Order: sequence, then structure tokens, then C-alpha cells
Amino acid sequence: MALHLSFSLLPFSKKPPLLSSSSSPPRLHHQRITTNFHPIRCLQIAAQISSSPPRRTAYYQPTIWNDDYIQSLPIDFMDEKYVYERNKLKEKVKHLIGHQQSLVEQLEFVDALCQLGLDYHFNSEIKNFLSSISFSMEHINNLVENNNLHGFALLFRLLRQHDVNNASKLRLDALLRCFKKKIESFNPIHQLDVKGVLSLYEASYLAREGEEELDEAGKIAIEHLRSLERSLLTPQLVEEIDHALELPVHWRMSRLHTRWFIEAYGRRENYNPTLLHLAKLSFNIAQSIHKTELQEISSWWRNCGLICEELNFIRDRLVENYLWSIGFNCQPEFGRSRKAIAKINCLVTTIDDIYDVYGTLDELKLFTNAIKEWKIDVGEQLPNYMKICLTALFNTMNDIATSFSMEKGLDILPFLKQMWANLSKAYLVEAKWYHSGHIPTLNEYLDNAWVSIAGICVLTTTYCLSDDLTIEALKSFEFYPPIFRHSCMLFRLYDDLGTSTAEIKRGDVPKSIQCYMKEKNVSEPIARDYIRCLIKKYWKTLNQEHTIVSKFMELFKKPLLDMPRTAQCFYQYRDGHAESDYETRDHINSIIIEPIPL
Repeated sequence: MALHLSFSLLPFSKKPPLLSSSSSPPRLHHQRITTNFHPIRCLQIAAQISSSPPRRTAYYQPTIWNDDYIQSLPIDFMDEKYVYERNKLKEKVKHLIGHQQSLVEQLEFVDALCQLGLDYHFNSEIKNFLSSISFSMEHINNLVENNNLHGFALLFRLLRQHDVNNASKLRLDALLRCFKKKIESFNPIHQLDVKGVLSLYEASYLAREGEEELDEAGKIAIEHLRSLERSLLTPQLVEEIDHALELPVHWRMSRLHTRWFIEAYGRRENYNPTLLHLAKLSFNIAQSIHKTELQEISSWWRNCGLICEELNFIRDRLVENYLWSIGFNCQPEFGRSRKAIAKINCLVTTIDDIYDVYGTLDELKLFTNAIKEWKIDVGEQLPNYMKICLTALFNTMNDIATSFSMEKGLDILPFLKQMWANLSKAYLVEAKWYHSGHIPTLNEYLDNAWVSIAGICVLTTTYCLSDDLTIEALKSFEFYPPIFRHSCMLFRLYDDLGTSTAEIKRGDVPKSIQCYMKEKNVSEPIARDYIRCLIKKYWKTLNQEHTIVSKFMELFKKPLLDMPRTAQCFYQYRDGHAESDYETRDHINSIIIEPIPL
């Protein structure tokens, strides 16, 4: 392997041939990046530019989660007895699907099962049940003839959530006719009417492009739900209505909603004790797995070299970055992807702070080129803090790719390298805008910002680390399909709504809100309303494209939805990533730290 100056090259600096899925795992000997003449040490300040340029700082608060605390977390639900009990309960619940007395009760049971976070245990059973219902015109006609808005809207939403393609235009028209009849005779005293309007409201957020009537029905539903006389409703129904009006279930971070719904479901008069107990136990078992993963990642974070004096300006947000990865995919069996994404999130946060806060433009150009070439020695003139970062980046990606190669016989490193090159180039564009004082148009900003939000890293990594990845799927991967863009665009717009005020105050590049304000000469509230309209537009596009992805995209359809949901959770009230001692702290406690009492 060739050596350049004082740094060695990473292996695979040129794209190697892809290996057949039937090939034996290669014997890869990827050497870790180190210096030849002196090690990079965080306590040893390397000689840099003689006249140090002025540096910005964002004054980020230190982490509120230290490694000692993380390593001391009790792992309570990993014993075999809990897994055995869960599996017994799963068998009982499996036989309950589709066996309630009425169709509406059957649908409510499946919906509860999904909102309790148990659907991944019963994917095939749920899909078979919904498919049989959707093909039964007797069931459909019965709902229509009885003007059962709640049942019809719930069926419509479940069909779309589970990609059962029989939620056709005919059924949408029937749903809207049912809704119009119900509104004409709306009586808030009748609880089933309220449930019907609430179900219609939730269904409206699965609207696709061209379904404006469903949008309008959703708006009318909101008006009726807000005007209800709450004293005439049960406290439990009032709670569910308020929760829904704050945010529809389709837009919520799945794991956080599951924690809330487990408690809400237990307060229902007609809750199923077996289902509730399975939900609590399944949540706690998965949480214990998450804790062990967090402890492993925390050890990596403390040893990767990035927590040091030379990088004291970065956000130390390990636990928050792991929470992101749970939001993208919380199922226990996807631990490899979840841990890799948490590490990548930490690197993204660090590199984002280098571009946004600390690096000079000349340094950032060299830094971008070093990532593009995947060679530290390309940036030999870089200051030591950047070399430390590159060393951690290259070694971590190398480790992820090597581990996967040894197991699957597929080399994903070229794809990981390409995503980092694309991200760094997008970061550099924004740095140039900042240093030149350029305020782009909204379209110019968004054309770059959907990449710079780093969602491409999440989606590319999820795709490449899939257990079902094949040589054909790897060869078919493109940088990037349209559905990537729409999912990342939602990520970006949620981020801008939550972070732009603080970022502009510290002198960051203008975000979508400021770009629109300048371009259209409007006030900030008007600009924010426009961004919210864009969010609804992109959700409809994502709903549409989610049903027509290629067979290879089936590998990670859920993260395409879960990524913007998680972003919305982090940025709903503030920058929940940087300012993590508010709502984010509560989310971490409820999702990762505190088990549910059984």
C-alpha cells in the first residue's frame, strides 16, 4: 500500500469489484489510520498556522449524559424468562387477530396492536387480515350502508399504512360520501360520531397527490374536533383528541407514540389485558437491548478521539444521536444498522460543527477534498483538529464496512465513501454562501439543503446494512432516488422550523425561512406558514411514492417515513438536538432509560 507523506491510505481508495453474494467472505486486512511520525493525541496541540485565524463558537452546552451513568444503566429484561413469556403472549395475540365480534372491533384491535408497537411481530397476519377485508365487498358495503364513518376511515387508514393496494379511488369516494352524510347530521353528544370524525382526521394525513377532497375533509374534521363540548365526552376520549390534534399519528415518532399509547390504552374501559401485557413486556425487552447498544456505542465514542481539547467546540450528543437511530428503526433485530447510524450521527454532528462553526473557508476546502479522495494526506496542510476528525471518520467507516464484508461477502465501503463525499460538498456550498454573504433563493437553498441535512447518510447506511441485501440490490443502488429527496426534504424543513432562529443569531447561513422572506419580501410568520405548507406537500408526495418503490427499496421503506417523523419530534418545540435538556431529555428517559412497570 502506497504511503503519502505522514499518513497511510485507506484501503479501497479505488472502487473494488463487488463480490458475489455466494462468495466466501473476503479476508480483509484494513489497517487503521494513524500517523507515521507522531500519533494524533487530543492532549497534544499540533503546530498549526502561525497566526491562528479568528474562530466562531456556538457555546454548546456539555452533554448531560456521561459515560459512567450510561455504563451503570440496569439491564432488567434480557433474561430468558422474559423472552419466553413474550413468545407465549405472542401466540395468544396471534389467534385474536380478526376474531372479534364485529368488523369494527376487529379493525380497532389491529389498530391498537399497531399503535402499541407490536405490529412488527405480526406483519404477515395483519396484512392477510386487511387484504381479506379489502376484497370483501360485503364488509365494505356494510360500512357504507350503515354510514359507519369510524369503521370506514379506520379501514382506509390501516390499508394505506400497510400498503394493501385495495384502498382504491372508489373506496376513497365512498369514505368522503360517508363523511359528508355524517357531518350533515353531526351531533357531538353521540360518541361514535366523534370517534368517526377523529378517525377521518387521522386518515386524511395519508392523502396522496391529487386527493384534495381528503385534505378538505381533514380540515373540516379539525374544526369539528376543536369545537366539541368537552364536558360531554369521556376524559379518555378528550385525551386522545387532544393528542391527535397536537400531531396526527402518521407524523409521530413511532417509539415515542408507542410509550404514550401503552399508558392511554390501559385507561380504556375495553382494553385487552393480554395485548397490553405483551406491549409492556415487548417494549421493556427492546429497551434493554437498546441500553446494551448504547453502552457499546458510548465506549466507542469515548475512545474514538473526538472528545478532546482540540475539538471542544463540537456538540457532544452521543445519547441524542442514538435516540435518532431508535427513531429511524427501533426493532430489536436491526441493532447492527442502529449502532452504525448512531456512530455516523455522531460524526455528522462533529463535521457539521466544523463546517458551520469553526473551520475557515480555506481549511474547509482542503477538508472536503480529503473526504472526497478518502485520503488524510491529501489535506496534509490541515490543522490537527481536522486530522483527528478524519482519522475517526475513516476508521469508523472502515470498521463498519469490514464487519459487514466479513459476514455478507459484500463490499459497501465505496457507497459509504460516496455518501460522505456528497455530504461534505453540500456542507462546503453552505460555507461558501456564509463567507460570501450570499442569500440563495428558496429553490437554490433547498436543492443543496436536502443533502446537507445528512438524511442521505441514514438512508444509505440503512440500505447497505440490510440483512436482506443482495448483490443485485447493491448494484441497483443509485445516488439518490427521488423518494430519498422527499424524505430528506421533510427532515430539512422540520430542522429549519426548529433551529433557524438560534442559528441565525449565531451567524449561520440563512435557512429556508430566511431565504423565502428575502425572496418574497414577507414576514417571518408568513414564511413559516409557507414552510409548513411545503411540509404537507412533501408528505403527500412521500405517501404516494412509498407505495410504488422498486423491489430493492422494500428493504427500507419504513425508515423513509420514520426519518421525518423523528426529525419532527426533535424540532417540534426547539432545536432538540443542540438544546437537549428539555423535551429531548424526557424522550430519552421514557424511551431508553425508564422501563414500563408491569
